[in-house]
Amino acid sequence: MSKGRAEAAAGAPGILLRYLQEQNRPYSAQDVFGNLQREHGLGKAAVVKALEQLAQQGKIKEKTYGKQKIYFADQDQFDMVSDADLQGLDAKIVALTANVQSLQQSCRHMEAELKELTSALTTPEMQKEIQELKKECAGYTERLKNINAATNHVTPEEKEQVYRERQRYCKEWRKRKRMATELSDAILEGYPKSKKQFFVSGALPSLLPWGLHPGRSHLLVSLPHRRKLG
Repeated sequence: MSKGRAEAAAGAPGILLRYLQEQNRPYSAQDVFGNLQREHGLGKAAVVKALEQLAQQGKIKEKTYGKQKIYFADQDQFDMVSDADLQGLDAKIVALTANVQSLQQSCRHMEAELKELTSALTTPEMQKEIQELKKECAGYTERLKNINAATNHVTPEEKEQVYRERQRYCKEWRKRKRMATELSDAILEGYPKSKKQFFVSGALPSLLPWGLHPGRSHLLVSLPHRRKLG
């Protein structure tokens, strides 16, 4: 045993007696060891030995529950507490509990406020953001000015006419696509090669002028320039 550990073991009875009297609640040897080991450097064997020594001297009380022993301060050394004193202590506990809850709520409010302030932009960041927004607004203002100054505006009637034509072209495109699909499916029933090879080979060249070649996404663009089928 080291010199420091030996000195701690020698003073263990006094340390444990004072601890049990201050806490005034039952503890096992393991509990006492866990609570005081870091602060006083006491070993578990020294704690067990000191507790047994104090119990034999009558300075503390010992109770056995199964295989475990519980140690606590001798209650005869404490003054009797009247009912009025107990009520006063209960009232004090209630007041302290309410104070703790109030402080905890205040802490939560301050934490929320701190989080909000931390996530907010700083003054330099806000100034930079304002300058960027002003620059963006200036660009939109100039763009709007150019639009208003233009002479080739599309009238509502012209816009409506474009929409109607688009609907007509889409309808015609779906019609032609269905016709081409039915025709190609009929041919493919007796075609010896794959569908891809069928279109690549140009076996159906008459469909190409109508913008119906597979894989092309610009069919609607070419439709206005095509003559109608049938």
